[in-house]
Amino acid sequence: MTLRLRLTLVAAGVVAIVVALVCATTYFVMRHELQSQLDSSLRGEVQAVQVNPNAYTSPQDFGGNLVEVIDPNGHVEAASYSVTPDARVRAVAAGRSRGFYRDITAHNPVTGEAVHLRELVLPIPALFGASGAVIGYKNLQETDRTLGRLRFILILVSLGGIAAAAAAGALVSGAALAPVRRLTAAAERIARTGEPSERVPEGGQDELGRLGASFNTMLASLEESLETQRRFVADASHELRTPLTSLQTNIDVLRGDIALEPEQRRRLLDDLHRESQEMRGLIAGLLELARGGAQIEKEEFQLDEVVEDVVERARSRFPQVSWRSNRLEPTVVDGYRDRMERAVWNLLENAGKWSGDGGSVEVSLAGGELRVRDHGPGFADEDRPLVFDRFYRSAAARSMPGAGLGLAIVREVAEAHGGTVEAANAEDGGAVVRLSLNGAVRSSHPDS
Repeated sequence: MTLRLRLTLVAAGVVAIVVALVCATTYFVMRHELQSQLDSSLRGEVQAVQVNPNAYTSPQDFGGNLVEVIDPNGHVEAASYSVTPDARVRAVAAGRSRGFYRDITAHNPVTGEAVHLRELVLPIPALFGASGAVIGYKNLQETDRTLGRLRFILILVSLGGIAAAAAAGALVSGAALAPVRRLTAAAERIARTGEPSERVPEGGQDELGRLGASFNTMLASLEESLETQRRFVADASHELRTPLTSLQTNIDVLRGDIALEPEQRRRLLDDLHRESQEMRGLIAGLLELARGGAQIEKEEFQLDEVVEDVVERARSRFPQVSWRSNRLEPTVVDGYRDRMERAVWNLLENAGKWSGDGGSVEVSLAGGELRVRDHGPGFADEDRPLVFDRFYRSAAARSMPGAGLGLAIVREVAEAHGGTVEAANAEDGGAVVRLSLNGAVRSSHPDS
């Protein structure tokens, strides 16, 4: 069952209940009013006879009411319409019971037809010298006919109201669910084509309008994610093709029939070793970027200890560079230790490569910010906005080993920890890279 049909049925059902209650209330109120008027008329005529029963000795027309007088034994003394008294009526005539109203069905003494009557029985006071009862009758044929017409009209009104409610519910639900149908159609087309470039119309500030806006936002994010994935795969394929081609070429030369001098063979093997190391670093970088969105359980660790260990590695890797880490404030990070270690290493490796022989690098950690400053050439103005993009390499960096993934990994790790990273040039020369982790760090002391 569709949502539109369910809404239509609910609307029709609610209206049906309301209309049924209104119609039933109307019917019973009208019936009560008619009966009250009839009973009032009947009581007036019966009381007139009750006050002076001796005056009523022959059938008379009392305003359309029929009257019958019986003695204490139940014998009819005078009647304009005679109905055989039953035990309840005789009890009133004998003074053993009080008067009452009731509806009865009697037979016309002339035609023998069944007649629906309203009956009122009142006792005759004993002060008149004899007890007994006065019985008044009112033919209910016209009243029944009126109530029948009222029932018919109310049934028609009920059916018409339910039909109108169903039609209105179908129209309203159709209009209200139009955005949902558009969203459904768009989702089905995207699932069929695999292209999330489509957008649904946005309209209004209600819940469905916000749903459409949220759906478009989701599609934009999905499209951007797919485009990033395609670009990542294309860039990775391009970057992997160059070292693979070089490796294949050197391997083919070594396997060939050409006689090589020992020095030539050594150079080829050195090239193979260097290219395999570059390939290893490239693959490690790609894996780091690929697992950037993976859900890994966080843990608390000392960022200052991580930085200190990485600085020691940098001293071994770049012995010609002077490494200074005079200020490493004890800092606890709630995050991913391995990934943070890789990011810090990338920052220091990048600074070491650009420092050259005899250069120096200063590393500091304070207030949740890691600062790495070198004294190399710094960033070119056209390169600085792009240094954190994947596979980006400046013109000066293309002659150096690397694949352009180091700083991109730093940005990925910073964002995974709710932080930021920025690159700038120092006033007196060199580059400064700041990794801020304000959302994931807290100061600590060695004895805590």
